[in-house]
Amino acid sequence: MRKAQIVCLMSTAVLLSGCAQMAPPVPPSLELPKVVSDLKAARKGDKVYLRWTAPTQTTDGESVDHLGATRICRSMDGSSAQCEKVGEVLPGQNPKPSTNAKPSAANEANYIDTISDDLQQDSKKIFSYSVSVENESGRSAGLSNRVQIPAALTLLAPADFKAQPTADGIALSWTPVASPAEFHGSYRIYRQQEGTATSVVAGELPMDPASTQFVDHGFEWGKTYSYRITVVTEVAGGMHACGNPPKDCASVFLVEGDDSPTAKVFANDVFAPAVPSGLQAVFSGEGQKSFIDLLWAPDTEGDLAGYNVYRREAGGIASKLNSEPVKPSAYRDFAVQPGKKYFYLVTAVDLRGNESAPSEESSEQVP
Repeated sequence: MRKAQIVCLMSTAVLLSGCAQMAPPVPPSLELPKVVSDLKAARKGDKVYLRWTAPTQTTDGESVDHLGATRICRSMDGSSAQCEKVGEVLPGQNPKPSTNAKPSAANEANYIDTISDDLQQDSKKIFSYSVSVENESGRSAGLSNRVQIPAALTLLAPADFKAQPTADGIALSWTPVASPAEFHGSYRIYRQQEGTATSVVAGELPMDPASTQFVDHGFEWGKTYSYRITVVTEVAGGMHACGNPPKDCASVFLVEGDDSPTAKVFANDVFAPAVPSGLQAVFSGEGQKSFIDLLWAPDTEGDLAGYNVYRREAGGIASKLNSEPVKPSAYRDFAVQPGKKYFYLVTAVDLRGNESAPSEESSEQVP
């Protein structure tokens, strides 16, 4: 009986000791989404395209089940800690947070802000954008990183933009754009090959009344392309143009206007190379096998495959001497006979089989 009492007392002491070591109570989570840190912005015409990654965790490190609205903030004062709301992304428009998805896929959010005409009149102004993601109770952990966009004036794209294949390349033409005084800008032309998702800059040229044409050489024959042109506004920068770190500081802001309608063209090469010139025929044969050397000035086309050499006798029809295009601008004819006079001409051939008109004829007598 006494042993049973001792065991009971010891058990009671252990239980009481365990109760005395309980952890302090944890305050409830505020469920505030983490502050966005990867806000990016790009401007095209009067539109500013914002994108960021929707938070997947709270400031307490817990998973976000539901997001509230996201406020879109725009100010003219980059140091302002207040959100001057110009729009919002509602909860139903936000992506559903997913901790397993790549940020650029399921968790990417975006918003398009329109800059009114009156706000584009002062090119020295700089817009500062940030976003604030709220929880379901409308509370936020703060503003995101800030991105800056110039409030520069952008112009309409040139009219009558056309593309036409020529022997020299794809010839592009347009009607010049009238620009206001003190405006600094340029034309930028984009080229996109059919079946690809990206476009490349085909060329840029100063914006003046004489700039109405451009010839593109950076394409491939036999493929289809779409071209478009836009006016790029150049705005002098300053310290506000600097990024972080300061080495990203730019001397000018470049802001693209809206694009012209695309001009689609099939680069069909039906253009023959230039006609060879300077053909000369010279006989050689004393003390050796007789032959006639032909020499002419080389063509400089980048797609030149070679030359065809034709020969005829007096009163006859010219026939081709070579089976494959001759690469150098020279040819030696061994199939000559004494006492005959031969007449020669040369044509140029490109990689797609287009053949030039014949050169001027040159003749030589075999003794």
